[in-house]
Amino acid sequence: MSKIEVNQISSQCGSTLTIGQSGDTVTLACGATQSGFGQTYSAVSYCTTAKTAPFTGVSGKGYFINTSCGAVTVTLPATPTAGDIISIADYASTWQTNKVTLCNNGSLINGVCATAALNTQGQSITLVYVDGTRGWKNTMDSTSNVSGTPGYLVACGGTETTCGNYKIHTFTSDGTFTVSIAADCAAYNKVDYLVVAGGGSGNSFSSSGGGGAGGFRESKCATVSGCYTASPLATPTSLPVSVQSYPITVGAGGSNSPYPSPANPGSNSIFSTITSTGGGNGGRFVLAGASGGSGGGGGGGPGSPALGGAGNTPPVSPPQGNNGGCGAAATGAAGGGGGAGGIGSNDLGPAGGPGGTGATSSITGTPVIRAGGGGGGTESGTNGTGGPGGGGNAGPGPSTAAGDGSNGTANTGGGGGGSTRGSGTSGDYAGGTGGSGVVIVRYRYQ
Repeated sequence: MSKIEVNQISSQCGSTLTIGQSGDTVTLACGATQSGFGQTYSAVSYCTTAKTAPFTGVSGKGYFINTSCGAVTVTLPATPTAGDIISIADYASTWQTNKVTLCNNGSLINGVCATAALNTQGQSITLVYVDGTRGWKNTMDSTSNVSGTPGYLVACGGTETTCGNYKIHTFTSDGTFTVSIAADCAAYNKVDYLVVAGGGSGNSFSSSGGGGAGGFRESKCATVSGCYTASPLATPTSLPVSVQSYPITVGAGGSNSPYPSPANPGSNSIFSTITSTGGGNGGRFVLAGASGGSGGGGGGGPGSPALGGAGNTPPVSPPQGNNGGCGAAATGAAGGGGGAGGIGSNDLGPAGGPGGTGATSSITGTPVIRAGGGGGGTESGTNGTGGPGGGGNAGPGPSTAAGDGSNGTANTGGGGGGSTRGSGTSGDYAGGTGGSGVVIVRYRYQ
């Protein structure tokens, strides 16, 4: 390979001039110049800081333009010479929403003295200045917008629905959530959840306490499951999942029957490492309500006031439920069961205490309130109403009426209502059974 020094050379437009052999190095002597060769595409050096405001381009430069927050005007170089080159590209794939305006700055763009608009998603162009007749010519125009296509989580189980880019699996009975394909990106190998346990039953005989709601546990992270309104109890920590099967347990509501059969707590609901505890059953006569996800209401009757059961038992953070209300000695009225969103009310003498309110989540795409406490019964007043979210009402009042408590609503984890035996009536009445729980899983699938 030889080295050739060129002091001066000229040729006519259209002629062919060969200097040296392939592989030779051509060096311009001191003071010598070259012209007419123009720029090459490799001469474009990109500025990797995206432009978001109007600017004037410089020949030989490439720019990424971000119009996410509004349109941007690019002014082409002033007084261009043949061979000047400039490139621009759609940084955020948003030019179809907020366009780029090319200001010609006194030159022609493809033979027209006017500005130009770029409004195609993912577009990138390269302009070369040719001459005063055609001005800037677009020599490269891409709208392919090549992007990586991430593989998302693939799973099955329960009743499957979708909401935009997100899939929801709803389990109203025991089942299996099976992950068959993991996502390419670790951030998408997570799911959000709502796990509600079965509600406790209301008690029987005389004025009895309402059942506590089943434990209510939820997670919500927008990057995992999108934008929806979760309950105030939701944790921002989602669950990681992998390719395997996850058994789902949906807790049954606590059963009950007339005195002397005992009231029963709800059963736990389980998904992966998340366990929601069944609601505590209501107390009867002078007996306290049982502890659980939410506590049962205390019974009413002579003697010391019967305490409501403790909620959030065992304790988790955020709490899964609230305490039940207390019953009364003097009036014979019972307390309401606790709910996920509020404590059960103490007796309202002579009325039974209402159940605590549940909590609302839109994890399925629609706001639903779940895990309300059951209402407390009474002997001489009106019955306590069930808490919003599936809590059952206490048996009918007023004082001359009596009857069974209403059941908690299925798949809400609502507590059952306490029974009522009115003054001058006889008979043993049953508290309402607790409502069964539910497990819901949500994640991005496309």
